[in-house]
Amino acid sequence: MSPRPERIRARFDFVSSLAARTRGLPIAVMLALSAASVGADPTAEPGGALPLPGLDSGGLLDDPNAILLAQAINPATSGTAMGPQAAGEQTGVPSQRLRSWEQPAIVVEGSRLSPFREDELIGSYMQPRWTAHRRFAGTRVFVRPEGQVDFEQWFRWENSKDGPDTLVTQSEIEFGLPRRFQLDLYLITRNTDGEPTKVDSAIEVRYALADWGRIWGNPTLYVEWKSQDQDPDVVETKLLLGGDIGPGWHWGTNLVWEQSTGGTRESVYELTGGLSQTLLDMKFSWGLETKLEWADEAGSRGDYTNDMRLGPSFQWRPMPQMHVDFAPLFGLTSESSRSDVYLIFGYEF
Repeated sequence: MSPRPERIRARFDFVSSLAARTRGLPIAVMLALSAASVGADPTAEPGGALPLPGLDSGGLLDDPNAILLAQAINPATSGTAMGPQAAGEQTGVPSQRLRSWEQPAIVVEGSRLSPFREDELIGSYMQPRWTAHRRFAGTRVFVRPEGQVDFEQWFRWENSKDGPDTLVTQSEIEFGLPRRFQLDLYLITRNTDGEPTKVDSAIEVRYALADWGRIWGNPTLYVEWKSQDQDPDVVETKLLLGGDIGPGWHWGTNLVWEQSTGGTRESVYELTGGLSQTLLDMKFSWGLETKLEWADEAGSRGDYTNDMRLGPSFQWRPMPQMHVDFAPLFGLTSESSRSDVYLIFGYEF
């Protein structure tokens, strides 16, 4: 009797046992491997069928572990065993970019759970969902998630006690970059009573020193260059700090140094801060914001003007991708403006 039927029977016995061991390696793949091994003739000349790794010259299993290397992924279970992005990489189909409110929460074992969805950790930096958008008008926190693109339109009214009033409008686009970087581009117009409109531009770069929660305060470095119309350019640096106090409670503070590159070479030092409480998850929050400012000029260094402002802060999110911020700050010293009102519309693409 020819040994071929026995060899074929041995292959199918091997396929059955291998399927049980691998929990779902596609049967078609294993049958193809088995059929190829049956067709391999140990006496064949070069150019004929090649023996498979893991099978001896007779087509029998020699190294059971070698053939298991063929199973990189089981398509039947790949959707659950892998995330959507990884599955897309394996299949060659581009994965869809998830925006901040669509991203699944990252569950950290042993971490404190919050009833608020905006406190969930998301993205490659494992940051709270609330940090994906601006929370405070005058204080920045951390960086935008990698791959995120936001647009903001600002309106700022400054009412002086003994000088002209100013309206500043600002269009800003924000890019969340890899490796905890962020890039912002600005177009700014300044309208001061009795003066022609001035158009400025600015570029800003941020870098977070570590993923969220690794260092207290989540320190982030900030540098901005502002090219001003009819006025000297300005360079501004900041240290951004922020975090969570408890479920639904968030804080931020910035240490700021701003230097004019010409004219009177004015130097400005600021300390800003904000405290926010969530009232309706992903919908509405309120809090307080403050700004302390000291400024001096070349020739009179150390002779500072003192400006302190304080006021309420509100954020409304009519849609998951949109936020509206309103923060009217009021002057508390004789050298402060009477009021400084922020209105910001933001949208995530």
